[in-house]
Amino acid sequence: MAWTPFTRRHHDRSRMRYASDLTDREWSLIDPFMPRQPRLGRRRKTSLRAVMDAIFYLLQSGCQWALLPHDFPPKSTVYHYFKRFCRDGTWRRIHDALYCRTRQLEGREEQPSFAIIDSQSVKTGPDARSDIGYDAGKKIKGRKRHILVDTLGMLLKAEVHSAGIQDRDGAALVFDKLANRFPFIEKICGDGGYQCGFRELTGRDSDQKPDSVPT
Repeated sequence: MAWTPFTRRHHDRSRMRYASDLTDREWSLIDPFMPRQPRLGRRRKTSLRAVMDAIFYLLQSGCQWALLPHDFPPKSTVYHYFKRFCRDGTWRRIHDALYCRTRQLEGREEQPSFAIIDSQSVKTGPDARSDIGYDAGKKIKGRKRHILVDTLGMLLKAEVHSAGIQDRDGAALVFDKLANRFPFIEKICGDGGYQCGFRELTGRDSDQKPDSVPT
């Protein structure tokens, strides 16, 4: 997105409580995916917009749950909705809807036909206990993150696992049920580390030339 006087004014947050708060327009895009008021039982008193503002504040500031400012709903309430949205697919539905809308604004089809996959091994802290492994190729002990993006660089899917898992095996986690969400992907570009994995999963070779990605 090019920064013009119009876009700067449109995204100005100088008068908002926190820079991470949702604007009215942003909330209008997310609100349809929020759970409705229950028909039976006690009516919900918590503002889901305030809950979303709290979640985005935490994600952008990197603070702990216990350090959420007191003008947000209680941290236990915010955490409850965060985990609920993870379990019931709310985050995925929001992502997919905004993803399709962004591609439309870029003049592309809603569904991608080409994707790019890569991984990165990162060190973990001394307190990490689960999903820890050693990447012999990069000599890193920790975790590996696999990311699949489209040609605009927008995220399609991500998986985090032990750094000891090879790229071809980690790719299988990324590709699992991928066709259900993005059925029109025809090619996936990856480096040589994925070659065997592509053949096992698709029965054909991957496109290994990064410079073949359309612009």
